[in-house]
Amino acid sequence: MNRRNFLQFTTMAGATMISAPMFAASKNKSHLLKQAKAKRVIFLTMSGGFSQFETFDNKPVLAKFNGKAMPESYTKGQQLAQLQGSKLLCYGPQFKFKKWGQSKQEISELLPHIGSVADEIAIVKSGYTDQINHDPAMAMLNAGTFLNGRPSMGAWINYAIGSESNKLPGFVVLESVKGRNPQPLYARSWSNGFLDSVYQGVKFNSKGDTVNYVKNPAGINRSNQGELLKAINKLNKFGKNHMDDPEISTRIQQYEMAYRMQQSIPDLVDMSSEPDSILKLYGCKPGDGSFASNCLMARKLAENGVRFIQLYDRGWDHHNGIRKYMPICSKAVDQGTAALIKDLKDRDMLKDTLIVFAGEFGRTPMAQSNKGDAGRDHHMNSMSYFMAGGGIKGGVTVGATDELGYKPVERPLHLRDMHATILNRLGINHNKLTVRFQGLDNRLTGVEPSRPIKEILV
Repeated sequence: MNRRNFLQFTTMAGATMISAPMFAASKNKSHLLKQAKAKRVIFLTMSGGFSQFETFDNKPVLAKFNGKAMPESYTKGQQLAQLQGSKLLCYGPQFKFKKWGQSKQEISELLPHIGSVADEIAIVKSGYTDQINHDPAMAMLNAGTFLNGRPSMGAWINYAIGSESNKLPGFVVLESVKGRNPQPLYARSWSNGFLDSVYQGVKFNSKGDTVNYVKNPAGINRSNQGELLKAINKLNKFGKNHMDDPEISTRIQQYEMAYRMQQSIPDLVDMSSEPDSILKLYGCKPGDGSFASNCLMARKLAENGVRFIQLYDRGWDHHNGIRKYMPICSKAVDQGTAALIKDLKDRDMLKDTLIVFAGEFGRTPMAQSNKGDAGRDHHMNSMSYFMAGGGIKGGVTVGATDELGYKPVERPLHLRDMHATILNRLGINHNKLTVRFQGLDNRLTGVEPSRPIKEILV
């Protein structure tokens, strides 16, 4: 083996798999509940923060106030993002709502496919968060705190209960882009934080090679590559025995995982066995980089034992042009989301797969820009999201906001309550899942009171 081929292999094993999962969970089992309803999570993240007023929170009174001054009693002393100091005018829902399914859940006409699975989903209308700008709000959504460097949900979950797969990472991330002004997507969103780097998420490519460098370099076959791996791990084990560094154990697993992925990835990305009916259901061409294609890949990842799968769709930051961009973004995710729910149910997997559909915050009931292309500003005081499968009661709506949709007036639910619910369905007591760091017992749900959303649990 020449130097170039050696470096190609080690790059594949190291850089690509810098975050390969550890198959065993934490040795501490005190955080485990007696029963788990879900085995895995698929988290559908609408990056940029979608408007609840054009998706899940219909506000007829807000529509009547459209173009009129927002009552000061709602906004006085409140933190705003880009609307601070501006004249605040009400901006009613820009699209009609319909009642869907036997449950008669109100969902926007922009989401007819999601409407078709209304009886499978639980909609939360009274969510809220602490952060009003994208980066800290995304950190809050993913890690339960605005502080960077904290473990993300997927890392916490793999630490708590381990991975089901020994051929794929326990935490996989995919992204798609559609719509207006895609927000930057940083690797810290799937960080392991202060947990061992073995729990960090692995970002797969939505187009082209799913994993970079997974193919053997020229002149290298699986047999001599295996011999090289043994030699590298022998050196790493020597180092482990002489240095108290847990990252050496991680490195050993990274090489071993990369070696196994060379066989598992080609099977994973091979869509030739998918019937035309499935491709029609998702409405995609596999590997085209779309959100729908990523949903199909998420189903395959779930089938292959990946514990936490996160799909980011970027482009939901609608400060202007909401009438133009909401249909574009909604169409991009609507069919794929519903197809994923239906496909999992047909395979008898929805019952133990928890699906979450959320953004980092909501949008204001006030207009931003009054030039005929109005949009909505960031809003942390109210947001909507839904959950389905994995021990979640379908066809229910929880919470309500005031008549103008500014803040919750019934069953306010912080994002930490969402996190507590996710952990609970996986058989994890969120209060007991702690790791000591910098002298504190840290947990995903933080120190503020939080609890699973009981109304949606089965």
